[in-house]
Amino acid sequence: MKKNVVIIGAGPAGLSTGYEILDKSDEYNVIILEKSNTTGGISRTVVHNGNRMDIGGHRFFSKDENIVKWWLNILPMQNMQSIDDILLNQQKELPKGKVDPEKEDKVMLKRNRVSRILYNQKFFDYPIRMKFETIKNLGLKTTLIAGVSYLFSVFNKKEENSLENFYINRFGKKLYSMFFENYTEKLWGRHPKEISADWGKQRVKGLSVFGIIKDVFFKLFPFINHKTETSLIEEFMYPKLGPGQLWETVAEKIQQKGGKIFYNCEVIRLNPESKKTITYLDLNKKENTIEADFVVSSMPIKDLIQGIKDAPADIKEIAYHLPYRDFVTAGILVQDINLKNKTNIKTLNQRIPDCWIYVQDSKVKMGRMQFFNNWSPYMVKDYKNTLWIGLEYFCRENDDFWNLNDNEMLDFVSRELIKMNIINKKEDILDFHTEHVEKAYPAYFDSYKDIDKVINYLNSIENLYCVGRNGQHRYNNMDHSMMSGFLAAKSIVEGKDIREEIWNVNTEEEYHESK
Repeated sequence: MKKNVVIIGAGPAGLSTGYEILDKSDEYNVIILEKSNTTGGISRTVVHNGNRMDIGGHRFFSKDENIVKWWLNILPMQNMQSIDDILLNQQKELPKGKVDPEKEDKVMLKRNRVSRILYNQKFFDYPIRMKFETIKNLGLKTTLIAGVSYLFSVFNKKEENSLENFYINRFGKKLYSMFFENYTEKLWGRHPKEISADWGKQRVKGLSVFGIIKDVFFKLFPFINHKTETSLIEEFMYPKLGPGQLWETVAEKIQQKGGKIFYNCEVIRLNPESKKTITYLDLNKKENTIEADFVVSSMPIKDLIQGIKDAPADIKEIAYHLPYRDFVTAGILVQDINLKNKTNIKTLNQRIPDCWIYVQDSKVKMGRMQFFNNWSPYMVKDYKNTLWIGLEYFCRENDDFWNLNDNEMLDFVSRELIKMNIINKKEDILDFHTEHVEKAYPAYFDSYKDIDKVINYLNSIENLYCVGRNGQHRYNNMDHSMMSGFLAAKSIVEGKDIREEIWNVNTEEEYHESK
């Protein structure tokens, strides 16, 4: 008799787990319970009036070749030029084959990675690169101060008991104050001195001024073998119709293999006995119960623990106070913006080439801008004549900003864009759409310091696997979340308890996405 594997959440971690179990064995029934009405979690694609939004921005790149092969097994790589390259009459080096993005939708594109910082109305590469343009934009005086500040940090290391000290140790106090302090406070709503250094260790890791200088050196001498941090890698893969397209396809394949996905199902209780029962609310708010031999949870730890009746009071208290950061992303459609392409990268109509721009301006709330035209030209209904831009605002669920209605949000967004001299007037915005994203970023302060106690308790529950960004309360990249799902599937299929290995995903000192 087949055993039931119930997976909570149809994001990258949950879907990867379900797919791998069904692909490796026919001894399990896979049932996925998804709270929303779609797949992909934060990696979903939202469609508004024919234009597509990537919630958060997702580069498909990993140092793990198995994950890269897995992606390409779902969506094959393009072999022929995409519309933007055709319009620009430029040839991108591609593998041989017949996959044509002009004729087929289920295809992975090869994209150029361009990310910059907008600081004092000037562009800086993200991460900062040591080149003439950087020195010119900073000014000689500021460059010298930054250099001295960095050298001081090399010989006077601070104890890494906060994210602030983590950044200062790697970049010096001057660059930290210019490019990290304000943005980090925007992102988390807390000053970096209040945030655990764990966040930096997982997201920045090997990146530093020394790493940037080393990268410049090896570009001058390319015959020397070396590793490059992912933040410095200049190409990535991307689904033609956005990241959600890949997860929609994976969901289809899971169902073809006999797996079941139930949408609009909110899990509210977990009975952790040997034959587990999971209680969830369906679309009509009716309670339903399902039995499980194995449970794989990608739901927020905060909610999971509260739903376990007999969980110890101290564990519930820690979990209840685990912090998150939410955000609102606003899509705007315009014919053009005042920012122009002054790079040597060829673009249509002299548009800027960036995938995203980090906004280092304390006078505006905006944190980041995405240019969906540059992620994939097929994300935009009228690619030739319009720009479809995503504006990201970090906030807390149900705070004043979160609760702005659409008209108020449009007024707020247009005022900021005018203040930044990106548009000239509100009427420049041809279309507008907002998406609210709950628990987008697990945060590293408050009760996070005691999360090991929660992890130990969760590991005491037999056949319970916690995977993914929210399932582990860890700021994972998409491939990290997938790897946790792969390991959960392996543990179940092979009958080995490797939960410690699952929790260790994305804890290595070297950045996971390096090659």
